[in-house]
Amino acid sequence: MTKVKDTPFKRPARRHAFLAAALAAFSATLVAPAAPARAEGLTKISISYQPSLYWALPFYIAAEKGWWKEVGLDATFVTFPAGAPQVAAAQAGSWDVGGTGSVPAVLGAARFGLVTVGITNDESKTNALMTRADKVAALQKDPSALKGQKLLLTTNSTADYAARNCLAKWGLKSSDMQFVNLGQAQIISAAMANNSDVVGVWAPYTYTLEEKAGAKVLCSGADAGAIVPGALVVRPAFAKEHPDLVAKVAAVYLRAWGWAKAHPKEAHAMTKAFYAVGGVEASDSAIDQEFALRPTFALTEQLRLMDRAKGPSALDGWLGRIGAFMAEVGTIPAAPEAKSYVDDSFMRMVAADPKLKAFATEFDTTN
Repeated sequence: MTKVKDTPFKRPARRHAFLAAALAAFSATLVAPAAPARAEGLTKISISYQPSLYWALPFYIAAEKGWWKEVGLDATFVTFPAGAPQVAAAQAGSWDVGGTGSVPAVLGAARFGLVTVGITNDESKTNALMTRADKVAALQKDPSALKGQKLLLTTNSTADYAARNCLAKWGLKSSDMQFVNLGQAQIISAAMANNSDVVGVWAPYTYTLEEKAGAKVLCSGADAGAIVPGALVVRPAFAKEHPDLVAKVAAVYLRAWGWAKAHPKEAHAMTKAFYAVGGVEASDSAIDQEFALRPTFALTEQLRLMDRAKGPSALDGWLGRIGAFMAEVGTIPAAPEAKSYVDDSFMRMVAADPKLKAFATEFDTTN
């Protein structure tokens, strides 16, 4: 496998090293070995994500800063265009740990036993229904006008979940609209060509439509009361066999968010570079919105949101509602109980290890 050896943010001519590592990992490996191999004293680990998404930024920051090596990991990366194919690939063992949306996380739990070990961010405000600016006011005043219209979105995604909650808020059924399943890039192209009035998208594509097509948010997940968390996930076999490595990934991930909050100017510039590697040219305004609209959670907050001392945790409730939605629309036959796949033991391992905790929280002012 190809390792990330350079810091592409500091070396503009080599910015594609991170993406190249991801593509090389995907093409070179289909099934992970039973035990991680070692190279140069480091343990290899395969990490999956979706390019140019805010919650994947910590993986990039850590590669730029050399933090994977600091915890003894040789990280390679596998990328996917959306969550559904990402979680399907987990069953084949093509990656070990990763980040994904809450809808694919629940889908992966129901079908393959995928384990959620933490929260990447709260993206409730950035999964939305959007339409042309000249139609927003009229549709918000009379949502029944949406009946019979086409709705372009990526099914089994967080945008799908937000969209259906928005329809329910307006007293509409999913069957009242014609759902058309497309990838996000296809949706953007269709919207910019005025081939669709209503689309379901997630950031940063929401900003692209605002800036280049004059579109506006008609309703977000937050508007509909639908909490949309992102999930840090791991293959069940890998979680069982290598819990220490999962805890190290969690520590690196938390450290990167802490650093980003402590160094906003550099973090914003790094976000633009990361998005560009994935083919998304984001404006300064779009990057500002990403940081403003998508809360992230430090170690103490992760533990609080996953705490079951007084019953189901906050995360149990959020994912439980998503699971119920997925069962209702027929994506899965029944919603799995959140406690069967949400496991806070890895975050607790970070908190219990003085060195790992210090590493994870060095830039975090809340711990």
